[in-house]
Amino acid sequence: MQFIKALLSGDFSQRSFLPRSFLQRNKGAGESVSGRLRVGIIGTGKIGVDLLVKVRRSPWMECVVFSGRNLQSSGMSYAAELGVAVSDQGINAFFEPRYRCDIVFDATSAANHIEHAQVFDRLGILAIDMTPSQIGECCVPALGMKEVLENKNISMISCGGQSSIPVAQVLASVIPNVQKLAVKSIVSPNSVGPGTLANLDEYYHNTKAGLKKYTGVSAFDIELLVDDVNPETRMLTSVTAYCDTVDMDALRLPLIAMLEKIQAYVPGYKLEHEPRLVEGGVRVDLSVEGLGDYLPKYAGNLDIINCAAIAVAEHYSQAVLASRQTKKSLVRHHSNLQLEY
Repeated sequence: MQFIKALLSGDFSQRSFLPRSFLQRNKGAGESVSGRLRVGIIGTGKIGVDLLVKVRRSPWMECVVFSGRNLQSSGMSYAAELGVAVSDQGINAFFEPRYRCDIVFDATSAANHIEHAQVFDRLGILAIDMTPSQIGECCVPALGMKEVLENKNISMISCGGQSSIPVAQVLASVIPNVQKLAVKSIVSPNSVGPGTLANLDEYYHNTKAGLKKYTGVSAFDIELLVDDVNPETRMLTSVTAYCDTVDMDALRLPLIAMLEKIQAYVPGYKLEHEPRLVEGGVRVDLSVEGLGDYLPKYAGNLDIINCAAIAVAEHYSQAVLASRQTKKSLVRHHSNLQLEY
């Protein structure tokens, strides 16, 4: 932490490449040779590697550094084999000119991101927080992404949040006077690492914060369970809205519309069956199967948050690249006018 504070005390210039709504971000990274936005990933575990695979598939981004602490780790080795620049300098790598970038995915831990966020903010890099650090502005792509262009730090909330919040928003908007929302997610033990287990309190807090932001409901029950019987179970999430009355017919079309929005970036997101009446309310059961890029398909809990993060990054990338292209056109136009004069 002392080293980070020392770095932050340095005189790094603040340069802006976008309108004021983008909050004076740094344009120092510049455009890559490929014309894509420069991206960094910190955290070389399974989530970081899967993000790397997804970034490499994107037409809007390229990964310029994959940073962690151990060059001999399986994640580092995988990235190196792909020809991606790797570093064992962790957060310090982002001060190197060759690794300067526009977007960073932080796939480390909540405690680490609290420190990392200061660095990314000082460097003017958009931070997409994969951890439950509770720092950034919550974002669920299916519910809009205006937050992405208005904030320097975007929280991907949690896997349970990404799977449940869109449906919870539909329930809260269609059903009058929802008294409480209950969210229960069941995941494979193979897709829950020590980082998740160490941050369970943050997971619950972040999921509740996201639910409150998008639904306006203030009472929640959140559960995250591991299926020890079936180690390859796909992610299952149930969302229950407790209420006095519900018009089941009125739910159908909004749910279908929301499902289509989510499937645009998480193809394996599905309703298990029609909404069901339960004691005291209505329940919607969902399942998530991953894309199978680096993670197994049953690890839908990890894949959904990564897919959501990529959707956020691509939205930002397109906006930045469009802004840069507009500026180039204006410069060319101005130069032509001077020549004519």
